[in-house]
Amino acid sequence: MALVKYNNNSISAVTSAASIPSGALTHIKTLTASSSSTLSFVDGSSDVVLDSTYPIYVFKFINMHPATNSVTFNVNFRDGGSAYDATKTTTFFYADHREDDAGASLAYDTGRDLAQGTGVAKISRQVRNHNDSGLNGEFNLFSPSSTTFVKHFIAKNNHVLEGDASINVFTAGYANVTAAIDGVQFSFSSGNIDSGKIKLYGIKDS
Repeated sequence: MALVKYNNNSISAVTSAASIPSGALTHIKTLTASSSSTLSFVDGSSDVVLDSTYPIYVFKFINMHPATNSVTFNVNFRDGGSAYDATKTTTFFYADHREDDAGASLAYDTGRDLAQGTGVAKISRQVRNHNDSGLNGEFNLFSPSSTTFVKHFIAKNNHVLEGDASINVFTAGYANVTAAIDGVQFSFSSGNIDSGKIKLYGIKDS
């Protein structure tokens, strides 16, 4: 059997790995909700960067709790203007399983897709506002500062669905614009974001 080595040392002799520069997360900004209508990350504002410094930006959702019951968590982009209305196409599917083991499902939900739409992109199903139902997950945005290519994104999250079911939601798509994306905004479909945090990170590819 081949001996696995790190920097020409056997694994048993390695006491620390000095650094892992490629692909490491760099924290940029944390926004904390407190009865907030939206949480917006704008390039060049309040230490936020969405430029070519990083080819990948990751938004981490931590216990996003709605003030209103049974609402979707949404995202939208702006591309140089003041409005969050970039044209988007998305695909949406989910898997869920009930606490009582009475049912489970895996489905593609065409009713939550966008096809060249400018409205919000839905990245959850119905989020409850009881104490068990904070939404957690992440949203990945690729090369938002590009002025050549469309801007791809992938979202995944978990929350508690009506009927005490754990649900995992996956959304992917692209903003069909060649202008740079300079703002990303998150909101619930109705009411405020009662509490929760979104942490923004950048990932370098070298």
